[in-house]
Amino acid sequence: MLTKLLFNTYFVNMSKNDPKSIFAKRLKQARAMSGLSLRKLEQAIGGVVSYNALSKYEKGEMMPSSDVLMAVSEATGQSYGFFFREKTSEIREIKFRRQLTKSGKKDSDAIQQKATEFFERYFEILSILGIDAPFRNPLGRREIRTPEDAEKAAELLREKWEVGLEPLANVHQMLEANGVKVFEADAELTDDGFSGWIDGHPVIGVAKHLNKQCLTRKRHTLLHELAHLLFKGRLGEDVTEDLEEKKFVPRFAGAAILPADSFHKEFGKNRTSLSLTELIDVKIKYGISIASIMVRARQLDCISESMYNRFWKTYKEENWKAKEPGDDQYRGDETSTRFKQLVYRALAEGDITRSKAAELLAVSIDVIRKEYAVFQ
Repeated sequence: MLTKLLFNTYFVNMSKNDPKSIFAKRLKQARAMSGLSLRKLEQAIGGVVSYNALSKYEKGEMMPSSDVLMAVSEATGQSYGFFFREKTSEIREIKFRRQLTKSGKKDSDAIQQKATEFFERYFEILSILGIDAPFRNPLGRREIRTPEDAEKAAELLREKWEVGLEPLANVHQMLEANGVKVFEADAELTDDGFSGWIDGHPVIGVAKHLNKQCLTRKRHTLLHELAHLLFKGRLGEDVTEDLEEKKFVPRFAGAAILPADSFHKEFGKNRTSLSLTELIDVKIKYGISIASIMVRARQLDCISESMYNRFWKTYKEENWKAKEPGDDQYRGDETSTRFKQLVYRALAEGDITRSKAAELLAVSIDVIRKEYAVFQ
């Protein structure tokens, strides 16, 4: 239970700034994440205060009492500390392939705000630990004018991030290790992902439901969104948004997962036919879908246009979009525990309390007690 003492502690810590303004921003964000209008929030808190009072809180005209904060916190599913977190962020230049969700703007806003809130917690722990390395685009000043340039960009990425030509073991982990923060969204995304920037830092959102499917799709989605981030400000003037989406970004993603040299090593350079066994073997080795392998084969002029078209005819007839051959054989790992590790590192070093760790990880204090053990 939130005591008045705890409430006053939060308030005093914010006294140098404008607590009303901070609470107003957080209340709007909490409503968006929970999908509650002011009217519905009034109902959810059982009439503790009126709609008019909630409206004044959101306009920054007055502060709630501890009892009101408790009720709002419970109704929106946010911790007390959330409403007093001073550093607010915004995902800028956010890019979706088409439409964010299948459910409309309300759910779209909820996803964006949940992503923003997660990244705020991520950047807060980095600040606490004094980790503030600026993101460096591995492409440098390279311009992207043709699909072939996108291919070369993927090769340069592998070189700069020191992954060579070996299969990428964990794309999610690779991105986190190189300064790209990733949020996994609970809601269903129409195109599985989005990307944007927060204070000069690249961020990616990816649908959590992809973890329940063959992970080749999640890997491709992450690299697709990475391409949008890396290409920012580097595309030729004649490259339209549609061209970027259909030709440049897929070329980069495919080349990042399966480089040309690796492709030729596995398949050769000119083929009149390809066996399903070969395709499944490469799928399992490189973590790439059969569909993407065939796209690569055509990009690299390894197969004819007619052979490519016959493949897609079979792909549709067999409904491989729902489940490809070899899906149940690929055993990948596309998770990252970096954020959690940073929080426990700060806890072990005494930089934060257990309650702060729980707030940052958005879990209960009981979870922290069960998981946390320190060795001195």
